[in-house]
Amino acid sequence: MSTELVIDVTPSEIAIALLENKQLVELNNEKRNLQFSVGDIYLAKVKRIMPGLNAAFIDVGYDKDAFLHYLDLGPQFRTLNKFVKSSLSRKGKAPAIPKIKIEPDIDKNGKITDVIKSGQLVLVQIAKEPISTKGPRLSSEISIAGRNLVLIPFSDKVSISQKIESHDEKKRLKKLVESIKPKNYGVIVRTVAEGKKVAVLDSELRGLVEKWETAFQKITHGNVPRLVISELNRTSAVLRDVLNGSFNNIFVNEDTIYRQLKDYIATIAPEKGKIVKLFEGEQPIFDHYGVDKQIKSSFGKTVSFKSGAYLIIEHTEAFHVIDVNSGNRSKLGEDQESNALEVNLAAANEIARQLRLRDMGGIIVVDFIDMHSGDNKQRVYEKMKDAMSADRTKHNILPLSKFGLMQITRQRVRPELNLEVMEKCPSCKGTGEITPSILLIDDIENYLSFLIKEANYKGITLKVHPFIAGYLQYGLFSRKLKWLLKFKKKVKIEAVNSYQLLEFHFFDSNGEIIKD
Repeated sequence: MSTELVIDVTPSEIAIALLENKQLVELNNEKRNLQFSVGDIYLAKVKRIMPGLNAAFIDVGYDKDAFLHYLDLGPQFRTLNKFVKSSLSRKGKAPAIPKIKIEPDIDKNGKITDVIKSGQLVLVQIAKEPISTKGPRLSSEISIAGRNLVLIPFSDKVSISQKIESHDEKKRLKKLVESIKPKNYGVIVRTVAEGKKVAVLDSELRGLVEKWETAFQKITHGNVPRLVISELNRTSAVLRDVLNGSFNNIFVNEDTIYRQLKDYIATIAPEKGKIVKLFEGEQPIFDHYGVDKQIKSSFGKTVSFKSGAYLIIEHTEAFHVIDVNSGNRSKLGEDQESNALEVNLAAANEIARQLRLRDMGGIIVVDFIDMHSGDNKQRVYEKMKDAMSADRTKHNILPLSKFGLMQITRQRVRPELNLEVMEKCPSCKGTGEITPSILLIDDIENYLSFLIKEANYKGITLKVHPFIAGYLQYGLFSRKLKWLLKFKKKVKIEAVNSYQLLEFHFFDSNGEIIKD
């Protein structure tokens, strides 16, 4: 599988598109002045304690107080708190963690009033970005992520990614990391560390420890709340988390970001230095690599995915609802059960892509087309699990219920990505809305493919606005000729002056309209 990253840099934001086999699977829009990103570590002040919630509201500088639950304090909160107090009381260097005496873990069933009080200074990490009317969600179980390792201060545990299947490799990595890590530091070994040599892991581990220690050298300077350790910007974070052997190219259209990415790649994967390329074309970079067209077709309420089948995606305050529709396929004379299974299996792939692309989190309910066979329901369930195996975000999938509903939970750490893809209608001067005009020819061709290959219509006539008719028949190698070569059937095109610009209809050999 080939993987490419296309980065569009503008004065106000950076848009990052991840393509797998040329298909858009992730899209990140990062404001250039973004604050309170997941992973940022703050020295903050406890604003008020909420015993009824067993939680506290923390002032991290956001316009709404952040939320810290007792269960998110982490077992070593007392040790962390002692370290912070010691660092603040010293004018010079912070105490060395390997020399600190680790305090007993806090009671996992305890009360928040037992460990913190109003006005206290605490070290916290952003676990969820501000979403809707809510402030950030916090954790005091601090971790610093690298490419191969995740450093956890005040813990001696070494954990290995469950995605590494080889038992011998897990054993090797655990023994290796235990031999090089400093005392009182825990480490999580990430999947990408599989097969890495000790020199690579040791160098990264030293860098993460230095990042932690350097942050506390000047902790007494500045106001509270304040940022102590910043997570990487979204571009570098995406690279850190997804860069692998299948990465072929990284295209970026701005020289400064290009050089930053070259330097970052040189630190995490020197052998990949040549994949970063500066785009200097005249047209927009997203247009050049087909990203904008995919954005137009992938966002919005209705998303087509195969032979007329489509998804309807709705959002509520509590959860998301996805309805699977067979569309034109319901007119075929196939067995209903097999037709439903085919559409549902294809829908599973598209749903998995949509969840990643829109970064939909929380509870997702999918209404698949009804199937009677238990084996078929199990196949759809297994297909969904397989399709979502590439999703790095934590998720859980339940089998289909007897009503054909599937429940999915997916971790939500930042607001869902919603893009407005509808365009103003040129025929009604902006008083109505239509589907994107860039997709018109693709829509016509997809419907035509269905009519010829699956519905077996003969003698098809396409009626369109004169401008569209001219476009389809223009030139020696016109779109009409391409259809003839592709489908091995002639399609008659007629111009109708009364049609709206983007209106089209197909007619059969008897001159009767083929209903959509």
